[in-house]
Amino acid sequence: MATLVVLGGVTIDAFSKDKPYKVYLSLSYAGNDWQTEAENMIRALAASSTMRDKITLEVQVAGPDAQKQSQQINAMAQAGADAIVMYGVSETLLNGAIKNACDRGVTVIAYDSFVSAPCAYNITTDAQEFGRISAEWVVKQMNGKGNLLMVNGVPGASSDQARIKGAMSVFSKHPDIKIVGTIADMWSESVLRSELSKFLAVHSWDDIDGLWIQVGCYTAAAMQDEAGVPDAKKKPCAGEAPNGHRIQMLPADQKVEGTQGAYRPMGYPSISLASPPFEGPLALKYAVDILEGKKLPKLTIVPIPTFTSEHIKLCKTGSWQEMHDTGCNAFDPTIISNPGWFSDIYSPELPEIGLEAALHGKPEK
Repeated sequence: MATLVVLGGVTIDAFSKDKPYKVYLSLSYAGNDWQTEAENMIRALAASSTMRDKITLEVQVAGPDAQKQSQQINAMAQAGADAIVMYGVSETLLNGAIKNACDRGVTVIAYDSFVSAPCAYNITTDAQEFGRISAEWVVKQMNGKGNLLMVNGVPGASSDQARIKGAMSVFSKHPDIKIVGTIADMWSESVLRSELSKFLAVHSWDDIDGLWIQVGCYTAAAMQDEAGVPDAKKKPCAGEAPNGHRIQMLPADQKVEGTQGAYRPMGYPSISLASPPFEGPLALKYAVDILEGKKLPKLTIVPIPTFTSEHIKLCKTGSWQEMHDTGCNAFDPTIISNPGWFSDIYSPELPEIGLEAALHGKPEK
């Protein structure tokens, strides 16, 4: 796993607010596995021995509605928030509410979905690089030609737009790559199944030579299974890091406990990249650091965990220590029954966060 890269130094400021700090978590869309894990890990960190006496945490969900999220942010500031940790629905449409909060002395820090308000802090991956790396991989697998299906995420989210921009910067250089369809699946495996079924009602798998799917390679492989496409002929898929996808990437003859149906090793030709959900608790950690007087850079870039089949390694327990010591990055189905669950939960900066935190919101200490 790559280490965290922070743009700028960390210094100590003399100013610090009184504890416990009143912290709000502002979520936009919250109906997918990634968001659930990030929220669970934020709750786990808030409940940990290192944090529970420092903060109170309240969570509000706006849905994919910028006006509603702005209203909630304004209300949080008026209610005396010391910090707002947020996943924003838009890069720009929340800026007025964010500025209002900052003007009241609130620390605002966004994770994953970048917000452009100058006073806000951001923790994110380079989403354009995500799009570029994944697009270059699938173009290579397609030998630079053929029909490509694109599956995007939550429309309007800055990370979705940046990933698309990065991918299109690659696809535009390959005139023999034809985009035969574009789907938005809200970064949800279940939504993808519904939307891909609509696409396949008027197309067939023979019409597709490659897949660029922000989230959903697992479901795409499962639906190919259901359509009778053998493992050796499954379409190459570039996408995110759900556990089911990583299990599918293992060699077809590898024995893994608890496998069934499409949740099994199949030698699936794939690349698995992650915008890791630990960005959420990391944002909470940094918010408290700032409240305690530390000066942090406005932008922190988290490197993109990127794995092909030879890099997939199963964890036995999922403890922070195991992930730290071994670099394991996937879990067998007896441990993770939900194939849509995201595997990249390890951060060297968060020893409070392991498997139980991501699953149940329980810290390791």
